[in-house]
Amino acid sequence: MPDGSDLPRFRVTPRAAAQVAAIAQREGRPEAGLRVSVNAGGCSGFQYGFALEDHATGDDLVVEGGGARVFIDPVSLDLLAGAELDWNEALIGAHFTVRNPQAVSGCGCGVSFSVG
Repeated sequence: MPDGSDLPRFRVTPRAAAQVAAIAQREGRPEAGLRVSVNAGGCSGFQYGFALEDHATGDDLVVEGGGARVFIDPVSLDLLAGAELDWNEALIGAHFTVRNPQAVSGCGCGVSFSVG
């Protein structure tokens, strides 16, 4: 499993960790974690994906803290190095957000981005 030591660290804010733990608990899967992935697509070239999973795979980076676990596969980690997962509550709804220093542009919804 990569430890991320050669890449800038991926961070999870306390707000995001609390939401991951709450979602896992609400789903009756308290040991589950949130998989954060990057896939080709979206209006800017790449898009973030979020899914609740029961287990990490052997080569995932696992970020633990605040009673939550976040899983990131090695391919996605290359595009998420130095990024931060947060939880945002606004009038339009509540959702996970990623602050990614590698993103040079993004779309209005905040889910799609491009790299330079």
